[in-house]
Amino acid sequence: MNPKSYRLRESKVEGAVVKHAESTGWLSFKWKSANSRGVPDRLFFKDSTLLIVEFKSPGEKPSAQQKLIHGALRFAGFEVYIIDNIKTGRDLLDA
Repeated sequence: MNPKSYRLRESKVEGAVVKHAESTGWLSFKWKSANSRGVPDRLFFKDSTLLIVEFKSPGEKPSAQQKLIHGALRFAGFEVYIIDNIKTGRDLLDA
């Protein structure tokens, strides 16, 4: 059996974190851009705070294109959070 088949999918991590966000008062929007591949997955808003989040399956890393977009966002003064597990995502929202 392939151990990769037992890994938590990115969509499951994202879904659980979004559910927690909504239950704790965060607004959450999926970020899709027709003109730019590689934009982070989600934007979270609460109390004048913006969190930009890239979700991954446990242990996965951003692609080269995602790294370029993340670098541009950081250069513009924004942090991009890479979340590859539910607990880390919840902790980020609760901080």
